[in-house]
Amino acid sequence: MPDVTVAVLDTFHPHIKAAIEAAVPANWAVRFTAENTLTARAAALRAADIAFVMAAPMPKELLGEARRLRFIQKLGAGVDRIDLDVCRKQGIGVARLHAGNSIPVAEHTILLMLAIYRQLPQIDCRTRAGIWSKEDARGMHRQLQYKTVGLVGFGAIGKEVAKRLRGFEVTILYYDPVRASLDVEQSLDAKYVDLDELVRAADIVSLHLPLIPQTAGIINAEQIHAMKSGAVLINCARGGLVDETALAVALKDGHLFGAGIDVFSSEPPVGSPLLELENTVVTSHLAGATLDNFFGIVARAVENAKAVLRGDALPETDVVLAPDRKVPVE
Repeated sequence: MPDVTVAVLDTFHPHIKAAIEAAVPANWAVRFTAENTLTARAAALRAADIAFVMAAPMPKELLGEARRLRFIQKLGAGVDRIDLDVCRKQGIGVARLHAGNSIPVAEHTILLMLAIYRQLPQIDCRTRAGIWSKEDARGMHRQLQYKTVGLVGFGAIGKEVAKRLRGFEVTILYYDPVRASLDVEQSLDAKYVDLDELVRAADIVSLHLPLIPQTAGIINAEQIHAMKSGAVLINCARGGLVDETALAVALKDGHLFGAGIDVFSSEPPVGSPLLELENTVVTSHLAGATLDNFFGIVARAVENAKAVLRGDALPETDVVLAPDRKVPVE
């Protein structure tokens, strides 16, 4: 009988599964979810002491199957898909990995900025079709240099984006409910402004906030209308931050030059008008998903799980809910 059972609630690539198996102690059993269904996740979770979850939802119905569960480790930052009220009632601890995906998300954010400005998907398709026209690009494409980039959210990811943008010689504005220190602002050459000013001034508005009641719909129809003509919106945070209907209208009528979207209010975004537009670049909520980064992610996840089993405190920035019951290891 294993000392600890870990349920992995997302279906992962074989390389990621191998990384998880290599990272856990030899006396732990790992139960992988066979498919992305509530039934399969419940089967993996029933005998689990620990759960690792990346994107899979953990609603009340699923948590009701978790008879032994003491601790949920999110393999990322956002916990909006975990029913925290149920976890609190059942004494299940929950932790995130603060800043765990900040570098790949920052890189993906800049990738989307450049892909929109250089119309990369369209150029790729035309080149493969034998259309060899530089002048189309010269008349339409833009460059990042000297633009004003507004970062809505200036936590770990927002700061990493700002750090990488400095080499592009852009002006960086930011808005965050908690203003950064003067030292951080100076080191990243970033100027704090309120949200309304940022939206009006930025050539590119890039979102880096968590989805909580206070931030839901923060980029609404009014904010989108206030954006500069020809501006770009980038969202590698959460789909619920943006009024997607208003965004689609602004893209269709040419008010916005384009949008780079990694996250949607409903995922997968079946029937979303944003998928049909030529001036969007869309990806499947994968900004933080790199093999390079995952080795560090799973190492931190295992260390947090070990700390919970020992009764030790977790890193303060990782804690969402502290566990308050023992694992009934048989």
